[in-house]
Amino acid sequence: MKKLALSDEILLKIDKPARYLGNEINAVMKDKNKIDIRFAMCFPDVYEIGMSHLGIQILYDMFNQREDVWCERVYSPWTDLDKIMREQHIPLFALESQDPIREFDFLGITLQYEMAYTNVLQILDLSQIPLYAKERTWDDPIVIGGGPCATNPEPLADFFDLFYIGEGETSYFALLDAYKASRAAGESRVQFLERAAEIPGIYVPAFYDVTYHEDGTLASMEPNNPHAPAKVQKQVVTDLTHSFYPKKPLVPFIKVTQDRVVLEIQRGCIRGCRFCQAGMLYRPIRERSLEMLEEAATEMLKNTGHEEISLSSLSSSDFSRLPELVNFLIDTFGNKGVNISLPSLRIDAFSLDVMSKVQDIRKSSLTFAPEAGSQRLRDVINKGLTEEIILEGAGQAFEGGWQKVKLYFMLGQPTETIEDEKAIAWLAEKIAKRYYEIPKDKRNGKCQITVSTSFFVPKPFTPFQWARMCTKEEFLDKAYIVNSEIKAQLNKKSIKYNWHEADVTVLEGILARGDRRVGASLLAAYRNGCLFDSWSECFDNDRWLQAFKETGLDVPFYTTRHRDENELFPWDFIDIGVTKKFLLREWKRAHEETVTPNCRQQCQGCGAGSYRAGCCPTALTGGENA
Repeated sequence: MKKLALSDEILLKIDKPARYLGNEINAVMKDKNKIDIRFAMCFPDVYEIGMSHLGIQILYDMFNQREDVWCERVYSPWTDLDKIMREQHIPLFALESQDPIREFDFLGITLQYEMAYTNVLQILDLSQIPLYAKERTWDDPIVIGGGPCATNPEPLADFFDLFYIGEGETSYFALLDAYKASRAAGESRVQFLERAAEIPGIYVPAFYDVTYHEDGTLASMEPNNPHAPAKVQKQVVTDLTHSFYPKKPLVPFIKVTQDRVVLEIQRGCIRGCRFCQAGMLYRPIRERSLEMLEEAATEMLKNTGHEEISLSSLSSSDFSRLPELVNFLIDTFGNKGVNISLPSLRIDAFSLDVMSKVQDIRKSSLTFAPEAGSQRLRDVINKGLTEEIILEGAGQAFEGGWQKVKLYFMLGQPTETIEDEKAIAWLAEKIAKRYYEIPKDKRNGKCQITVSTSFFVPKPFTPFQWARMCTKEEFLDKAYIVNSEIKAQLNKKSIKYNWHEADVTVLEGILARGDRRVGASLLAAYRNGCLFDSWSECFDNDRWLQAFKETGLDVPFYTTRHRDENELFPWDFIDIGVTKKFLLREWKRAHEETVTPNCRQQCQGCGAGSYRAGCCPTALTGGENA
């Protein structure tokens, strides 16, 4: 029986000790004396968030299929345990073996959102691994980062040995094989990193020199090692049907954020919203076969005991076999007490019909994401959604028995005016009015509309990567305008309004488009006590402002300044398939308020066809006509 890293005395002092015990259903246990590589897979947030992440479930299963590899897990200790570990000098440990992370060969950290960056430093610090990559030796694990935020790794560049750019199913085994060969040959750590740099999708920050212009913008980023490529190619799984997918996903002992079976039906999106990073990063759109999905759903439900299955996708309505899949799930599991969750749907007759079969209409709410209140601004962001479609969908939902609607918008987008901001309230009012047009005897009480606005953050590899970002004060002024306009509506009692924290948004903007110089501020913030910045109860903006002051970081330089079309960005050394030429064209079309058709309507030659996968007409030739 494994020895726990934490004593009973400590476990009794902390909240939710089951976060740290391991031994969950379907956890993989191996004899560490019979394997060659130990890999600690980390999600730098609390257990409940990390256990809900599908990417780690896929890689965990994939790695552990190799007899020579044991992949274990580690998450960020919550603040109560963090304090005890520091006071008692307890090293951070893996859940499966309870062994210290510093004893592993690799520490892989997924980077899903910028506000977890201080938690990355917490993981390294508690593991007693030197924070700076340049200070590590073979006595320390190779620290590798991946995930969507790795497509601008520069703010974290000093803290990582490697970054994996793209989808993990493609090049990871080559990296593990290179590690085994390097260690067998008695090579130095640098020699292993040189081997790694030659593997597609692997970026070694130490092998690149960065220079800046006098105005602070990036002047150059050039390889300083012959093994490092000038461009790092994003890795893409071209055949999702025959790729890795866990049939025995981990089952937590405590309630987690996504406590259900997750069935990823496709990757990518055809829509081309100009603010959306995921829509560009995960091109081209690729579907899994209906047969594979039916088999996977059956196996996962059998092997987990979960009573809910969620269909995962950026835009589930665009999955070509959705009706057949949903009908299979309803027919097979509907009478067995299994709920079916359908996120990311465009509300239409089919979607409403399905949801009426799988949801308690009186309790559930429908979600619309118009993103902008006015048609003009929806055209600017290329949302591809008209007010007529929104009202028609809401009307069908109300007539079908729903009374609760959630509406998601974004404030601070390029070209936005006060009129656009007020239009959020006007659209909510029109939806409420549509509800009250239904005869009173056919309604389920009062209509409940929840309007939520996030604040716009320009992200790398989107058409809006050139955009100016608003200040905290500008964001709050916009929220005030929306709030005031909602209160002026006839049906204001049916409309509730929430908005995101503006100071968190500004920080996210700095980290999203930051360069290597931001790393010093990140470290200063961590040393000032910043941790779990994505949690409202933990976020302390004053500590971040102090860190910026200590390190001389110019906040407006990273947020509110206008970027020239020809500016070299810190992430331009990465090739994601979608070309900068295409993104710039879309940036210009946004200012022309011109809608670009989706990928299935008309190929726009974005460059993703070079992967020869999915729906791209250029898939056979890899052509690019942007």
